[in-house]
Amino acid sequence: MDEVLLRSLTPNVLGIIVRRGADFASAEDAVQEALVEALRVWPAEPPRDPKGWLVTVAWRKFLDATRSDTSRRRREDLVDVEPAPGPAATADDTLQLYFLCAHPSLTPPSAVALTLRAVGGLTTRQIAQAYLVPEATMAQRISRAKRTVGQVRFDQPGDVATVLRVLYLVFNEGYSGDVDLAAEAIRLTRQLAAAIDHPEVAGLLALMLLHHARRAGRIAADGSLVPLAEQDRGRWDTSAIAEGVGILQTALARDRLGEFQAQAAIAALHADAPAAEETDWVQIVEWYDELARLTDSPVVRLNRAVAVGEADGPRAGLVALAEVDDALPRHAAVAAYLHERDGDLETAARLYAEAAEKAPNLAERTHLTRQAARLNTRRRG
Repeated sequence: MDEVLLRSLTPNVLGIIVRRGADFASAEDAVQEALVEALRVWPAEPPRDPKGWLVTVAWRKFLDATRSDTSRRRREDLVDVEPAPGPAATADDTLQLYFLCAHPSLTPPSAVALTLRAVGGLTTRQIAQAYLVPEATMAQRISRAKRTVGQVRFDQPGDVATVLRVLYLVFNEGYSGDVDLAAEAIRLTRQLAAAIDHPEVAGLLALMLLHHARRAGRIAADGSLVPLAEQDRGRWDTSAIAEGVGILQTALARDRLGEFQAQAAIAALHADAPAAEETDWVQIVEWYDELARLTDSPVVRLNRAVAVGEADGPRAGLVALAEVDDALPRHAAVAAYLHERDGDLETAARLYAEAAEKAPNLAERTHLTRQAARLNTRRRG
């Protein structure tokens, strides 16, 4: 079973079902049921036209649900227009669905969560981790959002800021998580940049390109994670870096700074350094200060502590880290790194082990466990 194929087809199938008359919540449920059916049937009987098969089954699932809902008997006449099985249209409705999910009737956090679940393909657990909330809380938020949009018309698409937030989180999950969604996020952001002249859209596209350009260097041959300072910069995609820097420079010249432009500027400074020791950490700290002013994000303050540790020494970094909530994910990993640089190997090893237990994915967990083992070996030697 090609789950990647199913994931890639889902947005288009969902868009087709919505266009044929289904409200979004019912369409999303029908498509999910069709995906479950595909997982059951396709291994033994793979269809010649996977997309057409999903559209047909999803539409029938929607009609079945409509028939069983006595409060919506007016939809019984849709049975007569059931489409015949066959090749489906090739239109890509994914970006339109992102805007529809960002409906004005929803709060931005609820709109983002709904889009990530229904269109982006992320699990409730992955979304909860991105928002730093319990999985049960996120499940309730998504359920409420689905109920809300089930009562409204999709004639008022949401704002660009909410769509950008969704694309950013989808990219981050693809870049650092267990599911590869980064390339799809870049594709959709390119579409958005072509349609909307907005410096933050350009900033997000630049940020994605600059991060994605380093992807080949992030994973070693054995699948282990390679820290930025240890990456082979010869493996970085220089054409993507050049494109990202060019897009960023054009956006910054408009003097309408936003958080994605500031993040892209930090990524550009990393990409511009020929070697890790030549990184301009002082300027990176200055950009983190700008980013903190724009977002007041605890994650930004955590990353800023690392930059301060590089620019002014590990003890200065630990002072900056003391101002960040120690319950924040990756706090222990940052503390371990700064303590190691300060020469406190015992504390660093303990914190690396603690961080490994809280790691959000296997690659990061393995890396942190190895760091703890490395320091314990050094101490014993």
